[in-house]
Amino acid sequence: MTTTPVKQKKRGGLREEFRNPERRTAYYMILPALFIILVVAFYPIAYSLYLSFHQANINVVGNFVGFQNYVLMFQNTEFLEGLRNTLIFTVVSVFFEFVIGLAIALAINQAFRGRGLVRAAILVPWAFPTVISAVMWRLMFQDQVGIIQYAASTLGIISDPILSSQTLLLIGAILVDTWKTTPFMALLILAGLQTIPGEVYEAARVDGASVWQRFFRITLPLLKPAILVAVLFRTLDAYRIYDLFWAMSNRELESLSTFVYKGVRISQLNFAVGNAASVFIFITAFLIAIFFIKGLGMQTSTEE
Repeated sequence: MTTTPVKQKKRGGLREEFRNPERRTAYYMILPALFIILVVAFYPIAYSLYLSFHQANINVVGNFVGFQNYVLMFQNTEFLEGLRNTLIFTVVSVFFEFVIGLAIALAINQAFRGRGLVRAAILVPWAFPTVISAVMWRLMFQDQVGIIQYAASTLGIISDPILSSQTLLLIGAILVDTWKTTPFMALLILAGLQTIPGEVYEAARVDGASVWQRFFRITLPLLKPAILVAVLFRTLDAYRIYDLFWAMSNRELESLSTFVYKGVRISQLNFAVGNAASVFIFITAFLIAIFFIKGLGMQTSTEE
């Protein structure tokens, strides 16, 4: 008996929403903004999807070719290299940013003298523009004069110049991105930590819970929404990496975004394939977001 009104409400859907005067007014007020978003965002996406199925260049839309551009895309060695670099970079950098960011957030959430100064100092790397950070680290990776190159060679960690090796360049890009964007991860997790009531920890201490028990049974479960939002934002941001790769490697390190830029902007002969790659990035990024939202439980309840 108690579930009947809920089922009726679900069946009503949008019709029930518009019967409420306040909600109907709200929908009418957001319609202009929604229309602008559709025009500005949806139309370019739809047009790119349309072009990806045609033999097009920057000036002319040719014949319909179906999935031929996508087949050529996956046969392109530069695309496969960019896909591999992008996936490795995204997974490894986001993992380290999460682990280090969580540790930093837990540390600066404690009460100690000078906590405000420490919080401000931690955010400094995030304040640097990405290109500035990339150029700064590139100088430290330089052969002969770079401090990191000199230290790594002296310690016997590497023997080749960092900037001449694709593998070392990718490792360097992961290092730079971790240094720069870990503060962003820490900031979002810290915001989540500050929403956890102190009474919960106090009750756990009274019950005799250890530090690790409080962390795994209280902190992590209550931090789940903040962690998922932080990881989602960083994953999508890392997945479309462009400026860091080219600024630090002098256009030698390939990613999905650099492949698209070269295809649609530099080499008009690969315009159709580059456009297909841009659609591929959009679809896969959308699927990543769906995975986080649905698969990992980032749903928000509207029935409360």
